[in-house]
This record gives sequence, structure tokens and C-alpha cells, in this order.
Amino acid sequence: MLCFFVASARSDIVVVVSAASPISSLSKNQVEKIFLGKSRRFPNGSRAVPLNQSEGNLERDAFYQMVSGKSPAQIKAHWAKLIFTGRGQPPKEAASNDDVKQLLTNNGVNISYIDRTAVDDSVKIVALK
Repeated sequence: MLCFFVASARSDIVVVVSAASPISSLSKNQVEKIFLGKSRRFPNGSRAVPLNQSEGNLERDAFYQMVSGKSPAQIKAHWAKLIFTGRGQPPKEAASNDDVKQLLTNNGVNISYIDRTAVDDSVKIVALK
């Protein structure tokens, strides 16, 4: 629990897509469904491919706590269950905010989260912390 508060204090997480994406905003519930494998589509019907930050990353831990209320261990268990039952695969991972932005720029269906301080003109904020 302490890790979440430290991560929250140090990170202002925003959900982002490519600047060229037609997606302009998403609700917390829509973001949660995409990142927990419950939905593979944006509200407009286009494909949504979530990208995670690396496991153990403060942004990742804060993001999942914010969106789902789940700890890193609970997220890992969630995906283990989906993998075991054949109902899903966890999002691919990017090592840093810069890697996330590069992957978003290269593929308009990707969605991810980064620290607000890393936002530039290559990405568009679609949901806030």
C-alpha cells in the first residue's frame, strides 16, 4: 500500500494515444476494460491495443491502482487466470515513457499511460489520473 502512495506522489499518470488517433477521450471504466482484457475496442469500434510499462515500474503500479484498484500482485494473478483459461494475453511491455511514445507513434491502435511530464506533441491525452 505504501508503494502506491509513493508512486502517486511522484507520478501524475495520463492515458495517451498517438497524436494522430481519432480517439479524444475515454472514461476510467473504458480504460480499465481495455487494460484488463475485457474489451479490445475503442468506443468508436476501432481496435485498441494496450501497452504496459515494464513490470515493477512506478507508473505501471500507480496506473493499475488508479484504474482498477488492484495491486501489482492482483494484476499478475488476473492475467495468469486469463492465460490459463485461454481467454487472453497481457499487454506487451515498453521499457520507458519514451519507448511508449515511440510505439504509439508507430501504431495508431495502441494505447498506453505515461507520466504527464513526458507528454509531447507525439501523443494525445485521452484520460487523466
